[in-house]
Amino acid sequence: MSLQAKQELIYRMRWQYAEADRKGKAEIIDGVIAATGYHRKYAIAALRKPVKRLRVIRIPKRVYGEDVRQALIHVWNAANQICSKRLAAFISEFLEVLERFGHLDIPSETRDKLVSMSPATIDRLLKSERSKHPHGMSTTRPGNLLKQRIKVRTFAEWNDAEPGFCEGDLVAHCGDHVDGSFLNTLVMTDINSCWTEFAPLLRKSGGDVIAAMTAIRSVLPITLLGVDTDNGSEFITEELFNYCEREKITFTRSRPYKKNDQCFVEQKNGNVIRRAVGYDRFEGIDAWNRLMDLYRVLRLYINFFQPSCKLLKKVRTGSKVRKQYDKAKTPYRRLLESEKVNADCKQKLSDIYYTLDPVALFEQIARLQTKLLAVASDGSEEAHADGTPALPSLVVTHEPAADLRTLKPVTSRRAYRKRRAHAGRTRKDPLEGTYEYAQKLFEADLAITGSALLKKLQEEFPDKITGAELKTVQRRLAVWRRDKMKEHQSTMPRGSEYDAVACRETLLNANPLAIRAVCQV
Repeated sequence: MSLQAKQELIYRMRWQYAEADRKGKAEIIDGVIAATGYHRKYAIAALRKPVKRLRVIRIPKRVYGEDVRQALIHVWNAANQICSKRLAAFISEFLEVLERFGHLDIPSETRDKLVSMSPATIDRLLKSERSKHPHGMSTTRPGNLLKQRIKVRTFAEWNDAEPGFCEGDLVAHCGDHVDGSFLNTLVMTDINSCWTEFAPLLRKSGGDVIAAMTAIRSVLPITLLGVDTDNGSEFITEELFNYCEREKITFTRSRPYKKNDQCFVEQKNGNVIRRAVGYDRFEGIDAWNRLMDLYRVLRLYINFFQPSCKLLKKVRTGSKVRKQYDKAKTPYRRLLESEKVNADCKQKLSDIYYTLDPVALFEQIARLQTKLLAVASDGSEEAHADGTPALPSLVVTHEPAADLRTLKPVTSRRAYRKRRAHAGRTRKDPLEGTYEYAQKLFEADLAITGSALLKKLQEEFPDKITGAELKTVQRRLAVWRRDKMKEHQSTMPRGSEYDAVACRETLLNANPLAIRAVCQV
């Protein structure tokens, strides 16, 4: 009897033991001892324990049904599977946009439940829908020029930054190796509003960075006042330094090997670029053009429909740090609430916002991702001789909307190349042309050993057999003996133990060495 069964028996008999008389208790004790093997004193002590009432487990009333869960999944997918804290603060505004373009038609009761959900409830209902994402490689190399002339700025100095001060960083699309030339993406994030812009680079050079920064400035809704970069050699150049001085842009850099100094743009590298583009290797003009097409649409979706939380303060109590964040807002909403953004800029952003359909953008991003991944290879096209092509406009052309139920997360899973299947022998067969003769020798003497067979082959074929093929001959003999054993078993009447033993004894008597190879006792 298992321990669990003994405990259950004791629990069941306690009720009877408590109500029984002296004779009845003695009979119950005898029965328990016979069933469990316990000592009499232990059985009495176990039965005398007070009977605990079974705890009644109350099943809470289900507030959010399957219809609410399915609606939440659709909205979560349309919002690119953002975290619960960001989604809970943004879901009311996002539902209005989806209903405005006719992508969502739910009862008012379901809508009220979605709006009133807490982040913990959203996590619980979406637990089965979560997914993980891979990580990539770092290609940042330190630049040693001009470091003394460029001011160092830390993460603590961005507390009072007004709209227009941005952090910049490069994301490498190098795949699993950094050899040769590959595409990069320049990411620039505004510190105050988290507005993010990106542009592809054909090469990792200062001239390409300036060209991409010029294209970003042309679509940035606010004036670029300052840029903060890491210490990479593509940023710490005379060209970029002079460009910033000429355009009246404050140029600063972070501390070496301190990624937290660029926390605002570093999180966009993973949450935006890596999720949308992936970790494949992209090279050439064709990949550059397709990446630019993707960024035209992605910038609108990220800045108008992806909320983010900003850290307000940190309080350290002993070894614990308590962080306080503000309410999740989109970069578009943060710019509208900023007092330092003029009314004309806000009006232009509002006009653009009311023409954007998030589901249509989402579906368009998915199609552009498919086209981009089609050229994820070693790169068959080379760049033009005159350098980087001119960056086209980052303004997107709207396309028809898609069905909300068909949406998939904007994320690019890396398609790893599968190893080709083994096509057969890759080296020359050392026994080529001698197998027929060797098999005849084996048929004539099943007990022949590998060394004896090799010696006879060397005598018959002195030009082909050198005497170093012993392992090959032994492996071939093992295969022949195994085939011979299967042949005898197939001809043997099924269910005849005598024939099976006779077959086994025949082989063992013919070659005692076959015991290990053929008949495992």
